[in-house]
Amino acid sequence: MTESAQYTPDELKAIREAFVSGAVPECPRCHIHMTERPIGGGSFGLGYARKREWLICPRCRRSAIYDLRRGTRN
Repeated sequence: MTESAQYTPDELKAIREAFVSGAVPECPRCHIHMTERPIGGGSFGLGYARKREWLICPRCRRSAIYDLRRGTRN
């Protein structure tokens, strides 16, 4: 059986908990620090603007995106 290309819900939870606590998240599969990339959202003039964080593993290239205000995965 091949390894899944996506993180499991438990892996995403561990990444989110590390990020929310202020620690540098670690890829649960490669065990190396993930790269953080902010993602702006919405357009100027609209009534909303989402701020998200894209966490990427530099080795396996898996990633997770979280809404910073809600602290949830998109």
